[in-house]
Amino acid sequence: MRSSRLFALAACTALSFVAGQAHAASITGAGSSFAAPIYGAWGESAKQKAGIAVNYQSVGSGAGQNQVIARTVDFGASDKPMEAAKLDSNKLYQFPTVMGGIVVIVNVPGIAPGTLKLDGPTLAGLYNGTITEWNDPKIAALNPGLKLPETDVAPVHRADASGTSFVFTSYLSKLSPEWKQKFGAGTSVAWAGGAGARGNDGVAASVKETEGGVGYVEYAYANRNHLNMTQLKDHDGQYVAPTAASFSAAAKGADWAHADRYAVDLLDAAGAQAWPIVSATFVLVPTNPSSAAQSKAVRDFFTFGLNKGDAEAKQLDYVTLPESVKADVLAHWPR
Repeated sequence: MRSSRLFALAACTALSFVAGQAHAASITGAGSSFAAPIYGAWGESAKQKAGIAVNYQSVGSGAGQNQVIARTVDFGASDKPMEAAKLDSNKLYQFPTVMGGIVVIVNVPGIAPGTLKLDGPTLAGLYNGTITEWNDPKIAALNPGLKLPETDVAPVHRADASGTSFVFTSYLSKLSPEWKQKFGAGTSVAWAGGAGARGNDGVAASVKETEGGVGYVEYAYANRNHLNMTQLKDHDGQYVAPTAASFSAAAKGADWAHADRYAVDLLDAAGAQAWPIVSATFVLVPTNPSSAAQSKAVRDFFTFGLNKGDAEAKQLDYVTLPESVKADVLAHWPR
């Protein structure tokens, strides 16, 4: 997928795949911008091959959860898994679709792509306001071979309620006790400063335009638009680059069998060359749908995506689910 097409895809308020299907089943969804590229790709394929038209709004995980609770869409999408009690009280079924990596992007003068090294505590310092210049001794200690500029750090975070923010701040909370105590993890937190941007595409664009910028986005947004991604220190103390292989290495440790409602924790996973910020992304559908036909169309769409959409997922550098998990998801779909 060309980079300009990816940005256009994710930046649109609604991703619609309806042309050319006079009698297509039509479904609506809203939520995660992390998952927007893959739902866009699956939507195009499903339109052509399965006669299913999908209108997906990339509005962020928080809005996606709210909309499916309100039953204004047929499915919601969220990178933050919903708690079991909330799922039950709102009569929702939650399941994963793909896994992917969240990467750190920077715009630091003189620093070649992929050369800057960071760890969890230092990354927390960039966002909590204690590290304010790129030549700070803490960053220099991790990068003895780089000439770091005396450029102000300009952190960019999500302005909307975001599952990507939830995953990112959960990682910071896991690696930095100070961050956990003062800011914690959430789809929205009381950021120490910096600029807010809506969606993964908004954060990517803001960092790209801001000298000294640092941000966090789903890998596809960074990779397809040639943004400068950092290395991160993994659980084993080695620096690792963000790649499909390092995301897969982290995903190997997923304990699906003991994950309540599929809410696996993949952050800072052990294993050689495992990227430390990997997450599953989830879909929420009503267990008491008002329309059996709509419920069947949603099930047909995700059956198509899970069973026939691995090629698109891999092209966008997501990690696909194990076949056993896919089968379990479809077997437990509410009837």
